[in-house]
Amino acid sequence: MALNYLVRKAAVGKANPPLLVLLHGYGSNEADLFSFAEALPKEYLIISAQAPYGMGFGQYAWYAIDFDAKNGKFSDIPQAIASRDKIMNFITSLKEKHTFDSKQVTLLGFSQGAILSYSLALTYPEKIKQVIALSGYHNEAISKKPIKWELAKTIPFFSSHGTVDQVLPVSKARETVALFKEKACDISYHEYPNLGHGVSPENFEDLKEWLVERTL
Repeated sequence: MALNYLVRKAAVGKANPPLLVLLHGYGSNEADLFSFAEALPKEYLIISAQAPYGMGFGQYAWYAIDFDAKNGKFSDIPQAIASRDKIMNFITSLKEKHTFDSKQVTLLGFSQGAILSYSLALTYPEKIKQVIALSGYHNEAISKKPIKWELAKTIPFFSSHGTVDQVLPVSKARETVALFKEKACDISYHEYPNLGHGVSPENFEDLKEWLVERTL
């Protein structure tokens, strides 16, 4: 099944521009992160994808999150893995309609989209150039084993989190950063005091600066 998406064409640069794929969070849609598009580097072709699982009222998810008294909150891992592969197939299929450099693919994900961005990079490290993970963490269960850490070391990561995130505790981000540093990965980590589950203006300026520095 194809994914719905929004497009911002590259305004400057090469005939084959780099690609920036935006992956929204749980209960949102493709218009959410697309609000950033006009403020991001003009060199990129920007694609903002809509998750495949509808929740009603314009809300979508990459995978289900369930709640019960016995197990608390837990994720549907098979759905998450299916979405991981669906996103990669979607990126490949974009070549049918859009011109871009398939060796210059950047992922920018928020929350559930950030979790999947980590897993995409670790499952398909040869296909992802860099990752911006906002308010998310690495869920090992979603990445294909064995993880290709040697290849992952070639991917720069930007990770950010609010210290008072009530949805995904900042401890999860810190654990991810510690693991990636242990594996000698290139990860730039930013915390924002008093920020909950969202992206502050300071956070956005930091990620934009990081992206600009790495834009060809």
